[in-house]
Amino acid sequence: MSRSSFRRPLILLALVFALCLVGFAAWQYGIHSLKTQIVQSLGSRGEVREIHAGLTGVEILDLRIRSQEGGSWPGDDELRARRILIVPDFFSFMSARPSIDNIFIEGANVVLLRTKDGKVRIVPSLLDKPSEQPSAAEGVKSVEDKKDGAGGMALDIGQIIVSDGAIEFHDQSIRATPVKLRIEQIEATVGKLRLPELAGNTSLKIDAIAKSPRRNGKLAINGSFNIAAQESKLVTKLRDVDLITLQPYLIKATETGVQRGALDLDLDSSITGGKLRAPGAVTLSDLELSDGSKFMGLPRSAVIGLLKDKNGRISMKFVIEGDINDPRFSLNEHLAMRFGLSLAGELGVSLESLVKGVGHVGSDSAKGIGKSIGRLLGK
Repeated sequence: MSRSSFRRPLILLALVFALCLVGFAAWQYGIHSLKTQIVQSLGSRGEVREIHAGLTGVEILDLRIRSQEGGSWPGDDELRARRILIVPDFFSFMSARPSIDNIFIEGANVVLLRTKDGKVRIVPSLLDKPSEQPSAAEGVKSVEDKKDGAGGMALDIGQIIVSDGAIEFHDQSIRATPVKLRIEQIEATVGKLRLPELAGNTSLKIDAIAKSPRRNGKLAINGSFNIAAQESKLVTKLRDVDLITLQPYLIKATETGVQRGALDLDLDSSITGGKLRAPGAVTLSDLELSDGSKFMGLPRSAVIGLLKDKNGRISMKFVIEGDINDPRFSLNEHLAMRFGLSLAGELGVSLESLVKGVGHVGSDSAKGIGKSIGRLLGK
């Protein structure tokens, strides 16, 4: 065999080896670049115990983002996470738009705040943008950036997987004293995200436990959403959730007659062009009301009588509809109103009678339902 016959495979092998070295160098450069960006993005209130770049990606251990001192944030932290692994896409480093294959989040605890005006805030130190008035030159550049789809780091995320997560939800929009809900044991998968546009369908699957001192319920959400297009299709299921925990969303503060109870909920919601339609069904069981109280604007005796007729379980169907962009639309009010209407229907109370009767009931809940029904009837 000639010498050239041996030389050709050696040259090919050398080329393959050189390409592997270049690829490995590019991968390591991308990993360390990602690590640098993560450290910079944490800001002054972010801290981690360890962060290191490995062969598979960037691993963050014991992440903590503290809340602003002296601020109105509920608690000392905005976010905690035991471990985060970010796995970038190797080939994306060759393109102008980097992407991440997977983000694995373990043991995260996130605080969500719903303000009095109904806005939901999450990790504000990272996600809230300062509302500064730009100069004329900056304003022109901002307009051009929006035309070009800029305005933030372009990034594609293939999938986010959450295990053993928790959410603390503080709601200031219901009562003077914020309502606090806690969800634990969250196992979630979020599909493809395109930042900063948030365009395209993103799949969502969540299984979790709704915590309560009396009983722990189950929460399941499955579907997809498109934030840029204001579209979503989600199926939500609640099972055996403590009615005391959800009481602020069903009745007003003056109607505190619920002593015990459980709620099952099935909600098939869809939003198209900002228009919400959500048919659902709710079942109340193990319900116990205090003497002389009212429930959703209806007398205790009537509700207790219905429970006896239904073997301790009241099942109701309802439909929620509205424009989420309309400042007058309140999901809390519509939910309470629909529950009240459905319960009245089960009791055989006509809509017209409920409007007239509710107007004379002293409770804030009944008045709220009466006003809502009156608007529906044009009264």
